[in-house]
Amino acid sequence: MYEVVLTRRRVLVGALVAAVVLLLGARFLLHGPAASGTLERPIVGAAEAGGAAEPAASVSTRLVVYVVGAVNRPGLYRVASGSRVADAVAKAGGLTRKADPAGVNLAAPVADGEQLVVPARLPVEVAGAQGAPVAGGASVGPVQLSVATVEQLDSLPGIGPVTAQKIVDYRTAHGAFHSVDELDAISGIGPAKLDQLRGLVVP
Repeated sequence: MYEVVLTRRRVLVGALVAAVVLLLGARFLLHGPAASGTLERPIVGAAEAGGAAEPAASVSTRLVVYVVGAVNRPGLYRVASGSRVADAVAKAGGLTRKADPAGVNLAAPVADGEQLVVPARLPVEVAGAQGAPVAGGASVGPVQLSVATVEQLDSLPGIGPVTAQKIVDYRTAHGAFHSVDELDAISGIGPAKLDQLRGLVVP
């Protein structure tokens, strides 16, 4: 009889232990996924994705320009929308000692894909031969359109200060002149005036 009682107690204790194990197992199964889910941090991930999109948006508002000529580091550069030629030149390391600042309009706005040519100062003897002012203010030889200043262009017959500035602006936007005929694309210079300038200017 004593042995039977002990056996029943063992059975009860075993059943109680099994119930506790099942209860703990159920709690682990219920709370385990929630705990593991907190490690994924989807909100942080979304914030990081949103943060990564900002540089892409800012890149779309930037312009690419090609700065060449008398600058310290010629090449392609990104500048902010609304930048001026001076900003692009600064990106290219600034003007060299040989640069002619009057040959480029540093205040002009830049456009995407534009080539900016900064001309170099010509030696005195070459400048005189190409129409640059010499001693006494006189000019000899044809004026070189790709490097001439507004003042030099203004000295040409039929070219006033406004048209001279248009020529410099055209050069800034399109690069150095390759032909005198390109002057026909500038408002204020028609076929008659172009014929008048032939022999007085060179690209």
